[in-house]
Amino acid sequence: MPDRRAFLKFLAGSPLLAGLLPFRDALMQQTAESVISSPAEAINVFEFEVAARKALPPAHFGYMATGVDSDATLKANREGFSHYDLRPRRLVDVSRIDLSTELFGVKWESPIVISPVGSQKAFHPEGEIAVAKAAQAKRTLQILSTVATSSVEDVTSARGGPIWYQLYTTNKWEGTQKMVKRAEAAGCPVLVFTVDLPAGRNTETQELFRRNDTRQCSNCHSAAPGATYRRKPMFDGIDATSIALASPALTWEFVRRLKDLTSMKLVLKGIETHEDAALCLENGVDGIIVSNHGGRAEESGRATIDCLPEVVKAVDGRIPVLVDGGFRRGTDIFKALAMGARAICIGRPYIWGLSAFGQPGVERVLDILRRELDLVMRQCGTRSLREISPAFIADSWRRG
Repeated sequence: MPDRRAFLKFLAGSPLLAGLLPFRDALMQQTAESVISSPAEAINVFEFEVAARKALPPAHFGYMATGVDSDATLKANREGFSHYDLRPRRLVDVSRIDLSTELFGVKWESPIVISPVGSQKAFHPEGEIAVAKAAQAKRTLQILSTVATSSVEDVTSARGGPIWYQLYTTNKWEGTQKMVKRAEAAGCPVLVFTVDLPAGRNTETQELFRRNDTRQCSNCHSAAPGATYRRKPMFDGIDATSIALASPALTWEFVRRLKDLTSMKLVLKGIETHEDAALCLENGVDGIIVSNHGGRAEESGRATIDCLPEVVKAVDGRIPVLVDGGFRRGTDIFKALAMGARAICIGRPYIWGLSAFGQPGVERVLDILRRELDLVMRQCGTRSLREISPAFIADSWRRG
């Protein structure tokens, strides 16, 4: 029996099953008694997903786990990495490896960035503060969400240095102005404007999980207009009674307006095509994050790793390109870097770690991904990120 449990645990954590969510869900339930009890036990980031599901109420796990519609884009983000194979090189001195990258004149120890995720106290009592402390310990770039449950000032203090601020614009320009100026005053050097949610989203998986939650959600979540935002620190001093984060009327003119409003660098998050990448350049954008919101925006069915090459080609090195969506392995990160990404962003993996173990869980997730990236760089004969190029991957998907 112990051998069977060990085998099931291996399967549940296997990246080969990353797109087979129902099968993996069943395996998670069968291996509940084998869930890791400390971050040090984890051999890969998938083990934290199992631990997070055990630790969280169903509604909270569902909020984090959901895609949209049938979760096709969520699954595509993982499956997309299988479209590309590695081309290792041999007999290269890889005794020293440099994982560092530079973004807007700042050098970071690794190309792994902590993505903005809202409402982190729904996953752990210390929320964004625990993540900030982990980011400080691991000298990692952190991006804070507009709908964070901790203020930009408190998170910056816990991080011990500047963070980037992610912006959901509101339907009221005055509210947007206040948030941008507050982030700027807190020392944020970069504003990350999320552009992929113009009219809300259909999160069916979240609703299915919520049905299995026996708690009374209204005890914590009021349905009154603006109540959700009034509980978020970044909305302090903003009239939230009729506020909305979905703004279907937004155009590129708003991007230019943001540029005029702030001295922060402006990065657009949610770009997926070469046409929009070219428009970013035309409108003075300083950087791009190729993103489909972790499969939580539209049901395009297209992986961000498949979107990345056309964006990189359109930008042609003039501004940095980052990418998020489904990163779970060091090989995933390597492939994105080989395609021209300056850095990659993770969301769910560090939230799994936070949910199960707080700050130590986040730190362990970062350690595992760094270790795996270091290993694949050595295996491929690349000693620094500058040496990673398209020559190290083969497009097996299109080759057939």
